[in-house]
Amino acid sequence: MSATTNTLISAVADRRSVYALSNESTISDARLEEIVQKVLLAAPSAFNTQSTRIVILLGNNHRKLWDIAKTAVAPHVSGEQAKATNAKLDAFQGAYASILFFEDPSPYEPLAGFKMYADKFGGWREQTSGMHQLLVWTALEAEGLGANVQHYNPLIDEEVRKTWNINPKWQLLAQLVIGKPVGDLPLPKDKKSLEDRYRVIA
Repeated sequence: MSATTNTLISAVADRRSVYALSNESTISDARLEEIVQKVLLAAPSAFNTQSTRIVILLGNNHRKLWDIAKTAVAPHVSGEQAKATNAKLDAFQGAYASILFFEDPSPYEPLAGFKMYADKFGGWREQTSGMHQLLVWTALEAEGLGANVQHYNPLIDEEVRKTWNINPKWQLLAQLVIGKPVGDLPLPKDKKSLEDRYRVIA
């Protein structure tokens, strides 16, 4: 196994959900943009549809996202649950930035003739988005940033579209919260044995 392969796998293995984040960054905004752009150009997609769309929210726009989330969630929680939820949303808001991952179904429209695959398109878009999320997350952690992935869609979708004039066809799938880690990083998680997770058929 080459050194490059080991480095890549180690970077993925070291990635953690980090929730204690400050409103600082270990890299410049220009470097953040560069990484996201490189991921968009490098990550694969079904039929090379390149359907992933990414929006970076910085500064007041990042904080606005979590105001939107607070408003959207409020009718669904009460009492102690509301307190816990608000504390969690405050922590996200106190981080440095948010990265929104969307999928655009439009690139799949020319594939409508592939009837035997049509019911798979939605799943393929989610797989594509997952690959982009993992790559961005891993790359940013390698740069010293902490991150955690959230899913407040569909509660926030409409307000997000209106606030930032997002194409109405784009489907919001995830929100990556990033910032400089505060305190100790999370410990490695226990992994299940490979015995029931892996086979070789020769």
